[in-house]
Amino acid sequence: MSLIAFDFDGTLSDSEMTVLLAERAGVADEVAEITERAMNDEISYAESLYSRAELLGGLPETEVDAAFDAVRLRPGAARLIERLRADGHHVAVLTGGFDHGVERALEREGVEADTIVANRLPVANGTLTGEAEGPLIEGTKDHALEDLAAELGVPMASTVAVGDGANDLPMLEVAGLSVGFVPKPAVRPVCDAVVASMYRLGKVLEAHGVLSENA
Repeated sequence: MSLIAFDFDGTLSDSEMTVLLAERAGVADEVAEITERAMNDEISYAESLYSRAELLGGLPETEVDAAFDAVRLRPGAARLIERLRADGHHVAVLTGGFDHGVERALEREGVEADTIVANRLPVANGTLTGEAEGPLIEGTKDHALEDLAAELGVPMASTVAVGDGANDLPMLEVAGLSVGFVPKPAVRPVCDAVVASMYRLGKVLEAHGVLSENA
């Protein structure tokens, strides 16, 4: 068994949850600027998330739900997850994004991840509080991957990490196989392979013996 860890926003999904939320809150430009700076490793992920959450403060819960309902998986992502799990691998989503958005996107496609490690946007009195909480704000994805591998009894050499942005760097650096999904310039140097589609990712995993050949 291998442990396959996916980033979500920009990797498994071409939706950006904070962008969808920001559009409904009328702060899309401000949030996009902060996101870009974080993805290029100009500011810390924690700083960027707290700043974006603060901008989203006061957004009604109904608007939050509508934004999460708009989150979609990339073409081919659901099928790839199904293949990995059918081959006996443990599929994890490690994301600085938000658990409800991940869960809804997976449910819509009728697939499951074995583990989801994600953050949350607290709600009080029917609106976002402007705060953020969760394991992947101050915590990093290398520790999340290492902890999960230890829990499952999977050696790090049998782990695969797939991501695109600066906050994926830690897990890409420690994984047995690191794949960049249209990675940012700061991320590309640490990747063993770079892909631009779920189809190509499947081919890379086949080539490395993680996936059986697709029938």
